Formats: sequence, structure tokens, C-alpha cells
Amino acid sequence: MGVLQEENVSNSALPLLSLNHVSYICKSVTESAKFYQDVLGFVLIKRPSSFQFEGAWLFSYGIGIHLLQCNSINDVQQMPAKINPKDNHISFQCTDVELVKKRLGEMGMKYETALVEEGGVFVDQLFFHDPDGYMIEICNCENIPILPLSASACPLKKPQIQSYVNDKKSNPQRSMATTKALNAAEMETRMVESLFASMIDIAL
Repeated sequence: MGVLQEENVSNSALPLLSLNHVSYICKSVTESAKFYQDVLGFVLIKRPSSFQFEGAWLFSYGIGIHLLQCNSINDVQQMPAKINPKDNHISFQCTDVELVKKRLGEMGMKYETALVEEGGVFVDQLFFHDPDGYMIEICNCENIPILPLSASACPLKKPQIQSYVNDKKSNPQRSMATTKALNAAEMETRMVESLFASMIDIAL
């Protein structure tokens, strides 16, 4: 039984660790891969050789982008006539919104801006499309702290890793996959604890 399946089954949420990747069907994998490399700074990585269809895997910022070559041009959405910030999108945080605007302008990219305000704190948003019409947002959303609406409804719960720790002590020969899952769970716990501490400081 995998280490993640050993977690307390009374927890109704799935035993997830993090976002792994998003996947897009493309008119041209080559063109889309170039966009994600040149515009967003992703790096091509090795893709499993067992796949019997054209595609590309890219990785950066802790997540992957998986591109799949379409079977028919009808499988891919039409490029939207307008940039709609309410459309489905993937969002990336940035360190300098004005520099992003400058770089997008230099690349001839069309984009729309929006401004979000909460309690006197402002978030800048930029929206634009990739070559297949999928929406991308660049923002400084970290300006707004993550505050749960209530403790009982808070999704930021610590992962239950005691069984992992016990396993580590009793079975030093466990698999590398188990070890990686344990290390990831421990790291996530530290991150969540740090986040809770930050939220308490903000609340005070």
C-alpha cells in the first residue's frame, strides 16, 4: 500500500500534496512550447517515451505545463476576439508588474489590465492569451494575505504525517517514492505552520 493511502481515512479530502501540472491541447506543440519558453520562462523537460502522440513537457516555478498536439483543428478553441479577465486561466505571481508590462509590449503581446482592492491593499493583474487562446494572468496577488473565512472551513489543514514518521522509524528500507512523499509532507507541514503564524500576526 502506498504511503499516501496510509493516511487517516476519516479525512474526507483527497491526500494531495501540490499542483503538479496543467495540460493544454495545441494547434502546434512547437509554437506553444516556444511561447511558454520565450514569454514565461519555462524549460523543456524529458517526456516519457511510451507516449504514442506528439507533445511536450515544460517545467518552471514548481509546476509543469503539458502540451498535447490536437488530432483536429476543431479540437482547439478559437482564439477569443477579446481578452476577458473572467475567462478560465492560469495565474502566475511576479516581482515587478511594470517590468512585465514593458516586456509584453516589447514582444507585441496584447494584454488587458485590472486592479483589485481589499482593505486598502491593491493587486495588479495582467491578462493575455497563449497561441491557442488559453488565458494567462500575471499578478502580484501575494499582496493580499490568505485568510480563512473560518477555522472549521479552512482548507489549509496540516497533512497528517504521524503515520509517515512511524513508518520512517520502523521501516528504514522503505522505497524512494515513500521517502520523497514523507519529505514533501514534512515540508508542507512547515510551510502551513509558517502560514498560520503569519496569519495570526496579520490578524493581531
